Amino acid sequence: MKSIDAEQVHRICEFSRLIDRLSQLHQQPTEEMRDLLLTQPTAAESDNSFFIRAAWQHDRAMGAKIISIIPANSANDLPAIQAIYVLLDGKNGLPLATIDGTVMTYYKTAADSALGARYLARQEVETMLMVGAGDMAPYLIDAHQAVRPSIRKILLWNRTTRGAFELAGRLKTGKIQVEVIENLAAAVKQADLICCATRTTEPLIKGQWLRVGTHVDLVGAFTPDMREADDQTIRRSRLFVNSRLTTIGEIGELMIPIKNGVISAADVLADHYDLCRNKHPGRTSDQEITVFKNGGGGHVDLMTARFIYEQS
Repeated sequence: MKSIDAEQVHRICEFSRLIDRLSQLHQQPTEEMRDLLLTQPTAAESDNSFFIRAAWQHDRAMGAKIISIIPANSANDLPAIQAIYVLLDGKNGLPLATIDGTVMTYYKTAADSALGARYLARQEVETMLMVGAGDMAPYLIDAHQAVRPSIRKILLWNRTTRGAFELAGRLKTGKIQVEVIENLAAAVKQADLICCATRTTEPLIKGQWLRVGTHVDLVGAFTPDMREADDQTIRRSRLFVNSRLTTIGEIGELMIPIKNGVISAADVLADHYDLCRNKHPGRTSDQEITVFKNGGGGHVDLMTARFIYEQS
C-alpha cells in the first residue's frame, strides 16, 4: 500500500491534468456516497467534529476521507482541520493508498470549480475577482487560470484588507496584475469571473452589481444556513452545480431561495455529469450570467484520489 504525503500531492496535482481527469471520471457511472458526522460540544463557540465522507465507484474504486475539525487547535499552532484519505480497490477491497487529505481537498475543490468554468465562463475572461483570502484562495486562482489563461488581472477582496494583502504576497502570478480592492461592489462590476470562498451566512454578491456575461463560482457555503450570493444573483443567472445530490437539498445557496419561492429545483440546468457527458452545452452566449455552485462531495474526493494514485 502506498503512502502519499502532502509534498507528493503538490507535485502530482498539476491543474490542467487533474481537471481533464475529473472530466473523464464524470463520464463513468454515478457513485454511491454517504457521510457520517460526529460532534462533541465544547465550552467554546464551535464544536469539535469528526467527519467521514465515503464514496464507491463499483468495480473501480472505493474510499473515505476522514476529517477532524478541532477549532481550539489554532491557539496551539496546530491546524484546526486535518484529513487523511484511504483509497481501496473497488472490486476486491484491497487497500491501495493513504493520501494527505488536507492538501488533496484544496486541489479537488479548486479543480472541480475550474471544471465548471471550463464549460460556463466566457472564453476570453480577462479579470478575475477572488472573494475571500483563506487557504483555498490561491488554489482556486491557479485552477481558474489553468482553464482560462486569458486572465490578465486578479482582484482580491476580503473582509479584512490585511488578509487580502497577505494573499497577494503569497500569489505567484508572473506578469498578471494583482490588486487588492476594498469596495466589493466596484470589484464585482469589473469582473468577468467571480470566485467566492467564504463562510458567510449573509450574501456578499448582489445581483444588481453583475455585468452580463459574468461567471460566478460559489465555493464557500456548505451548510443549510450559508449563502454567498443574494436572490437577485440567483434569479438573473443560469444555474449549474457540481452535483445535484450534494447541493440542491443540502446547501443554503440553493435551499433558501427554493424555500422562499425565488427558484425551483428545476431551475438548476445541469451538473458535471450532464456537462461532461455532453447532455448540456453549458454557456450558450456571451450575454448570459452563469452561476456554478460547488458543493463538494465524496465522489470528487474519490475521483481526485484515483488521479493521485494513478500518477504516484
